[in-house]
Parts: sequence; C-alpha cells; structure tokens
Amino acid sequence: MTTTLDWYGCATFCLKTAGLDIFLDAYIDRADTAAGPGIRTEDISECDWILIGHSHFDHLYGAERIAAQTGAKIIGSYETVRIMEQAGVPLDQLICVSGGETIELGEGVTVRVLPSLHSCVWSHSEMSQADVPCVGDLGVLWHDRQERFAELVNYLGTDLDRAAIEHLQTSNQGDRGDGGALVYFIETPDGSIFYQDTSGHWSAMLEEVPEPDVAILAAAGRGNIDGDPIQGSLAQFVGRQVELLDPKKVVLCHHDNWLPGFSIDTDVAPIEAEMKRLSPGTKLVTLGYVDGTSILG
Repeated sequence: MTTTLDWYGCATFCLKTAGLDIFLDAYIDRADTAAGPGIRTEDISECDWILIGHSHFDHLYGAERIAAQTGAKIIGSYETVRIMEQAGVPLDQLICVSGGETIELGEGVTVRVLPSLHSCVWSHSEMSQADVPCVGDLGVLWHDRQERFAELVNYLGTDLDRAAIEHLQTSNQGDRGDGGALVYFIETPDGSIFYQDTSGHWSAMLEEVPEPDVAILAAAGRGNIDGDPIQGSLAQFVGRQVELLDPKKVVLCHHDNWLPGFSIDTDVAPIEAEMKRLSPGTKLVTLGYVDGTSILG
C-alpha cells in the first residue's frame, strides 16, 4: 500500500491512502495574479473526506463545491460547519468537532482532532521572511487585537492589487473569525501524519502527541505559542514544533505566495537549518504542486 500527498498550494493537500482521497483544507482557487497548481476546484472529481483546520477563506473556500461534486464529508469547527451549511452543504455531510474526537474515515484510517491556535495575524501586515526576528506585542488584550486585525482587513481591502481585492470579495464566506484552530493526527496502514494549517500551538498538547511519521507544519506569519506571539523568528517557531513532535519527516505548508501583496515566497533554508540544529534526525521533504509524493515509508 502506498500513501501519497499532493500539495495544491497554501495549506491545501490531498492525502491518498487506503483507497481514500482525503483533502486537508480545500483552498485551490486563488487570485489571478497568484501562481498556483494549475488546477481549479471544479477539476476535483474524487474526494471522500475534507478536514478543515480553521474557518478563514484561504483554508475553507472551495470545500462547499468539492463536497457538492463528490459527496465528501467535511470535518471542521462549529464555525466551519455553520459556513458550509449556509453555502448549501447538507448536514449529513458535515461533522462538527472542537478537539478530543476520534473519527474513523475508512478501514485502518482514523483521525484524532486536537485543539490548536491561529498564528498572531493581528500583529503584522505583510509577512516576513523566516529568519526575521519579531519581538514585543506581549500582553495585548483581546479588544486591541481585534482593532489591529480590523486594520489588517482594511489593508487587504485597499492596498492589494485589483485581482487580489476581487478575489477577497469573491471568497468572502462571512466567517466570524477562525472558528477555533484545529490540528489532526491521522493514522493510516502506512503510518501516521500530523496536520497543521496555521502557525500556532499549545505546547503541552504537542508534548502529548505521539511521534508522527510525517508532520505537515504551517510556515507563515508570526507563530503563536500558548496564546502569545513568539519572541523570535518563524524559523525558530517551526524548529521548536519539530523538536516537540520529533517526526521522521516534515512537509511545510502556507509558505508559497498565495496572495501577492500580503504573502511571500518564503525562503525555507533558515527553517531547515533550525530543524537540523534541534532535531537532526528529521528530514525536510519539499513538495512541488500536485506531484503525488510518496510520503510514508
């Protein structure tokens, strides 16, 4: 049996294992000015399950169409399910989770849902390269974070190029925040996979996760550790996660330039260097778009 992983850009993947097609996030269609996989959401004809990490458009937009085209079931937060029901997905194709649930996806394949955190997107506008240290912003109250996030939304709606702004308008599904970020621990007959789609974590939770064969980790924005922004770089944040999880392999996500003017093509060399320093036995696997990489074994 061979388990493969296709990357569709941003944090979206298709995991093929044990006869199942499992999408991890569902964001494929993007602004015309953004490079991408050369595939549109309407091209997806096979999908059994969709696991959604959180409810922002760059993770959820497209899940409703994939579900309609394939009959796939969507697993996600209560906010994700609210948005999907509003978009016309039948309730029998929706599973609400908040962390602590284990769901059987098929014979020999299960997924355990764990609570997580979103990156501190409120603390920056454009993203920085992985080796740039960020300090400060500690003790910022919820109300002030909301104001800063509103400033970011205004920036995205006025300062990006026209194609990006039009895309933001099209992909706006009326989310009320991230819905509570989730991570997934997937067990297959070939091995285990940890999936995360935004740069945040609860340290105690990661320490209790069984060592996965493969960890898919977000590498974008400013890392969130136990509710506060990292005092350091993105590379240090990812390196710490790898040290805590101790996987055999790491695949990065969210590191391509999926929304020009906000995102960047992230240089992963500093991340790889930090991984080698903290977890020398872990291998970084670099994926191209939709290249069907054999990921386990």
